[in-house]
Order: sequence, then C-alpha cells, then structure tokens
Amino acid sequence: MTHKALKTLAVLAAASAVAAGPAVTANSAPQHGGHGGREIRNVIYLLGDGMGRTHVTAGRERYYGAQGKLNMERLPYTGAVATYAVEKGGDQPALVTDSASAATAWASGVKTYNAAIGVDSREKKRATLMEQAKAAGFATGNVSTAEITDATPAAQFSHALLRGCQGPTYSDAACLPKNADGSYEKAPADKTLITPIAEQIARNGTADVVLGGGLARFEPDDQKALQAQGYQVLGSFGDPKLPAQTAATQKVATKADLDKARGRKVVGLFNRGNLTVEQAKASLPAGAPQKQEPTLAEMAKKSIDLLDGRSKKGFFLQIEGAQIDKRSHANDAAQTLAEVKAFDDAVKAATDFAKKDGHTLVVVTADHECAGFNIIEKGTYTNAEAAAPPANTDAGNPANNSLPSRATSGAKDPARSTGIVNGTGSGDAKNFGPATFRTPDDPRGVKDGSPEASLWLTYLSGNHTGADVPIFAYGPGADRFAASQLNTDLYGKMYGSLFGRAPRG
Repeated sequence: MTHKALKTLAVLAAASAVAAGPAVTANSAPQHGGHGGREIRNVIYLLGDGMGRTHVTAGRERYYGAQGKLNMERLPYTGAVATYAVEKGGDQPALVTDSASAATAWASGVKTYNAAIGVDSREKKRATLMEQAKAAGFATGNVSTAEITDATPAAQFSHALLRGCQGPTYSDAACLPKNADGSYEKAPADKTLITPIAEQIARNGTADVVLGGGLARFEPDDQKALQAQGYQVLGSFGDPKLPAQTAATQKVATKADLDKARGRKVVGLFNRGNLTVEQAKASLPAGAPQKQEPTLAEMAKKSIDLLDGRSKKGFFLQIEGAQIDKRSHANDAAQTLAEVKAFDDAVKAATDFAKKDGHTLVVVTADHECAGFNIIEKGTYTNAEAAAPPANTDAGNPANNSLPSRATSGAKDPARSTGIVNGTGSGDAKNFGPATFRTPDDPRGVKDGSPEASLWLTYLSGNHTGADVPIFAYGPGADRFAASQLNTDLYGKMYGSLFGRAPRG
C-alpha cells in the first residue's frame, strides 16, 4: 500500500460511516440508559453457511439420534427463509444466491446480484446493520471460521462490487465487474467499492471484535491502522520493516492469545486462510499449529464476553459457521456433519448467555443451501447411480410418459459409483456412492462407512441450490421470526429489535 493510498483510504473510511440506506446515528437512535425499559439490548445472529434443512436433520440424527435435537432445534420459534438473489442492474430474480448476495440481503435489507457486497443491484452502496449499530453506540462483533474478508462476514463491514476484492492487493479482475463484451466496467466514483475488503476492515472501525481467518489478506500497514484506532491485535500482520517478506513475518493468533485478550477492541486472525475443519484438526499431531486455533464455540463465548457490558446500548454480534458450505461444495459428508455440530455448539454458547442475560435475541439461520444434501433410504442409491434409472411412465395416463434422463444400461455407471464413499473405495475420486454413518440408534458395532449404518447421505451437486433454509430464534422478539420470510426481512426485524422501530427509507 502506498502512502497516497493510505491517505485516500482514511478519507474513504470516514465517508463510508454514513452509507446510503436507513440513517441511524447516536443522536437519532432511541435513547436508553441501562435497560431503560427496552426488552432487547443485544442481538446475536448466527448462520451456518450452506446449511439447509437436510443438514440440520442429518446433524441431529448423526449425533443425537432420530428423537434427539440439535441445540438450534431446541429454540422455541422456527420458520423458513427464501434466499433468491436478483440479476445485476434490476429486479429480475436469480433463483440461486451466493453468500455475498444473501449476506447483503440481511445486512442491508436489499436484494442484489451474486458477488455483490454491501451494494444494491445497481451498484449503489447500502448501509449495513453493523455500521448502523456502531454509529448508534452499540458494541459490535464479527466472527467466522472463514477468512474474515470472505463474503458473509464482509457484507456487515465493507462494500465491494465483487466479493473477490479481498486483498491484499488490488486488481481489476478481482474488483471490477465485466461488461457484456468482456471489458471491465469503468471504476466507480466511490473508490471504496474497489478498495480491497481487508483495507476497509482495518480502517473503518465498524466491528469492535473481529475473529476468524484470513491473515494472508492483510499487511503490516493494516495492523498499524488498527492499533491507531485502539485495537488489540493478536498475533502479527508482519514486520513493517520487511514488506517484501510479509508472509514470512506474519504470525497467526492462537487460542491462548484469545484467552488472554482483554481489550475493548480486539482483532484475532487464527489462520492465513480459512480455519481448519474440526475433523481434520482432531486428527493432527499435538504440535501442529492448527491445533492452536479456537473452535467456533470458543470464539463465540469470547466475543460475547468482550462485547457484553461495553456499551450501555448493548451489542450486535454476527457469528458464521462457514465450513458447512465449503465442505458441502466438496461433497465431503463426514466433514460437513462435523461442521454442523461445531456450529451448533456455538449456538449453545449464544443461547446459554441469552438465557442468563434475559435481554438478548438469538437468531439462527443460513444464507442458502449447498449441494442438494439428501438423506436417502438405507441400501439405495441416487438415480444417477441406479442400475436401472426409473422409467418416466404413468400406466394410468400415458400422456405423462417421456424418456428417462439417461439410457437404461442395466448396470451402475462404473465412473460414477463403486460403493460407499466413506467405506471401501473412499480413495476413488470417481466414487459418488452414498456416504454412510452410524447414529446413536444403531446397534453396537455398526461403523461409519458400512452398509449396516442407518444414515445414508448423498449430494445433488457441488454448488448452491435455491431451497429455502430454516430459521430458529430465542429471546425477546423471537416470535417475529416464526414465519416464511425473505432474507431481506431479517434486516428489518433485527433493526427493529435493536432500535425499537422500523428502518426508514
């Protein structure tokens, strides 16, 4: 980063404190001393990235059995959220969203195009709930198991035309959308929208507590900018005297660093990339650096501890279990289930606090479903793997008949399925057979990866789907989320919970 760039960013950071959208400032927000008769003081918003209804069901059955419940399922109010995005430049629905568009919907209350961060479909900057809460005097926090510059956390405290504009360096390819002819769009007048997200985070002060991964996105100048604002930076963003050796001189934060953190503002980045999935971390030797990463539940507890009581207004905290999505993209059912459990542990940490506090609203949902995760009947296969694909015939009404989606071969496609994916043959990259897992209901001796295991799981694809996602809520005002709603509705409901009124505009 050049000195000129830093000066420009300082101006941009000040200007971005009031973005387009419903205006809330410390003076215009309702004034409440202490509890002041206001039932809700804090909002904790948790999302399992990519977590559809089947992810929740499979997680429950895997860890607690058919009659058990995840912590999120124990919350008293449930509903559903429609997740679609819109096409760039207008309001035409795009039925399958990405994380950036979905996060912008609940953070700013607008539908937007896939890959957009904190801007509407016409590339206009829109204020985020976290920015508005911070301006009104609330304490704020943003926690993720992904890089903290990734789409979901980024949408609460940055604005970018493209989610890939994370840093550490700028490029047209990462930061500027393309025109229909393949050329890059003209740079916008508001240069914040093409400023790397890491630079924005380090300078705008929107979140008081920032915990997650993504150290490689930052540079020594970013640490200097954070410390100038009063942040306690865990680990190191690199030696400013050796800018060419930033990667070598950076030091990730550790759980031990987090345990000792006491600052009013804290930034901790525990991996250069995404945090390590829990299943992989458990199998590493004791001295592995990934063993020093905190769990999502530990980050949730610590962030709540750091934020609670820091402001008379209360706090707004977003917590993301990002790896549910990333492992669903990889069609890795074992890691997906473990990440659902890790996320659910963080839900427990939040609700345990809320039950003691009495003035905290907890909302648990997802941005979208990922990969068409399905529970299939024990001993069966998906249609693509079936020895005989089902014939599309209706004996009672031949008008309904048509050809099957692929020819009946009389045998499984050897390039698609050789058995149970996490059993024998798990090393075969072409193996798309179901993954099987024992549950607490299974007889003793039944093992994962065996035909006897009762939980059979498969995927439709490696990408997102357009399915609605579940939502669970606890605490004062939680009943408002017991509905079928758009993801943009979540913004207005959380805004109303924090400020006691509907957003303007």
